[in-house]
Amino acid sequence: MTQILDEINQANDIKNISPSDYKKMAEEIRHFLVKNISKTGGHLASNLGAVELTMALHLCMDFPKDKLIWDVGHQAYTHKLLTGRKEQFSTLRTYEGLSGFPKIKESDCDAFDTGHSSTSISAAMGVVKARDLTGENYKVAAVIGDGALSGGMAFEAMNNAARLNSNLIIVLNDNNMSISENVGGMANYLGKLRTNSKYNNLKDGIEKVLSMLPGVGSSIMDKLRKSKDSIKRWVIPGMLFEDMGLTYIGPIDGHDINQLIMAFQSASKVKEAVLVHVITKKGKGYKPAEQNPSKFHGVDAFDVKTGENKAVKKGITYTEVFSETILELAKENDKVVAISAAMPSGTGLTKFMGLYPERFFDVGIAEEHAVTFAAGLASGGMKPIVAIYSTFLQRAYDQILHGVCISNLPVVFAIDRAGLVGSDGETHQGIFDISFLSHIPSMTLMAPKNRMELHDMLIYANLYEGPIAIRYPRGRAYEGLEEFRYPIEWGKSEVLYHPLIKQDVKQVDNIVLLAVGSMVETATHVRDMLIVDGKQVTFINVRFISPLDVELLHTLAAKPTLWVTMEENVKAGGFGEKVSSFLTEQNYQQVKHINISLPNQFIEQGDVAILKEKLGIDAISIYKKVMDVC
Repeated sequence: MTQILDEINQANDIKNISPSDYKKMAEEIRHFLVKNISKTGGHLASNLGAVELTMALHLCMDFPKDKLIWDVGHQAYTHKLLTGRKEQFSTLRTYEGLSGFPKIKESDCDAFDTGHSSTSISAAMGVVKARDLTGENYKVAAVIGDGALSGGMAFEAMNNAARLNSNLIIVLNDNNMSISENVGGMANYLGKLRTNSKYNNLKDGIEKVLSMLPGVGSSIMDKLRKSKDSIKRWVIPGMLFEDMGLTYIGPIDGHDINQLIMAFQSASKVKEAVLVHVITKKGKGYKPAEQNPSKFHGVDAFDVKTGENKAVKKGITYTEVFSETILELAKENDKVVAISAAMPSGTGLTKFMGLYPERFFDVGIAEEHAVTFAAGLASGGMKPIVAIYSTFLQRAYDQILHGVCISNLPVVFAIDRAGLVGSDGETHQGIFDISFLSHIPSMTLMAPKNRMELHDMLIYANLYEGPIAIRYPRGRAYEGLEEFRYPIEWGKSEVLYHPLIKQDVKQVDNIVLLAVGSMVETATHVRDMLIVDGKQVTFINVRFISPLDVELLHTLAAKPTLWVTMEENVKAGGFGEKVSSFLTEQNYQQVKHINISLPNQFIEQGDVAILKEKLGIDAISIYKKVMDVC
């Protein structure tokens, strides 16, 4: 049976589809997405909800001439389908395959690289100004979710957009969700708009009646339009967007293509910024995703019939260790509070939220606010724990430095997804946190070698009287080396193996492995291979990235040796560079140093094991580098 999708092979082919087939085409797209994402994993629920919205935009725009900018971009799968990338979907989010986000280098129909929230309006405004300054003529549309409106950058952009005397279409994709359920004042405000049909019904009714009055109808209609602000304020509380200077259209059924087309066509004729408010259902068309949109926001391969994950769970994850440990802390100390930036589930705070709702704060997609809010809590005598992914903590750098560290406030940062995270690619790899945290005065930065050490570090951090961060990777927690559980002492590393006497490094060996966090597991394999080759190896679990364990480093450098520092962070500003600086400053010429770290570049999507091999930080690659020097 011929599929309508078979007729979509390049951008703008959708314009050749009969309007009578739009509904069937939307069904085919959903079937295609469910079928393919069930094999590769990916962002499912958000894409299922944005099918008709994307189709309508493509029917109203010409690609690549017109520019469509997605906020975050994880909901752009239908856009990729409609721009000739259907055959690449089997490679979605794999190494050298199709990215799960818009990528300029992947297609000239992708106008802007995205991956983080609340950015699209700012970017689109820049594109509009560039268009006008160069005298070109094309449409610009920005799609932003209701969850992203909790981010301050979106409001900064809307505030500025009011001064834009040129067309910009802002599509508010309102599905009442970010990753988890939306919270806060904006969520409440949009809830009122979703359910309030009084204004549109009243306006349509009045215009219909007035248009029937001979002679005076058009005159009265003009006056009515001029008084629209007062009518809107009377019927819909606040009218925030109009008050900010944006023309507001909506709410519109986000699954009615004809309504969407009319709205976008109307919006494109206005010589200013227009916000089109579209109501969609996250997960639409696939019952498991409709019933549990948070679960199907980002999924691994799953069974289409049941919706259950196909992957066999292998051991406890670091996120689960964090989740259980923070419950212990909260039970013992009623001053312990937890903060999430719209990701209680992803960061392991769901149980905490259920047991201690009065001590749990989801601030929405607002990492900057989350950090300064935590600083305020700490200054008031509480013990805040801020759980944020490494890639998103970047957004709050100034707040960490200015709001927390200058005042030396006891805020604990639980940095999930540190290091390579794999399939989400450049925008989500957590490979910069060592660089942007470890040079801040008063910030202590730690990394656990295994699940037990994460537990111990969290307990230690909660007692520490100053800013402290713990970085840990995504996925399974390492369960090896559990026989080593020496007490945590500030700024001190842990000697795991020494050929002669454990915990005594007065006699230095040929090779010293200094491994940070997740790289400890890799270092165990490197050590095993070196020992088979007859090498003597001292194995150090670094524990503290900042401060450096200078006393230990001086001891290790007393005799000629080879140091191998190992970390899952870019080289620039990383642990290895700090060690290298130490050796240079102390003039330890008898020590050779191999810096095993990630290259100073953005790293694309792919399976973590494949990426480690390609980037030369897997055990075999490290072993070969060491043997080349030895």
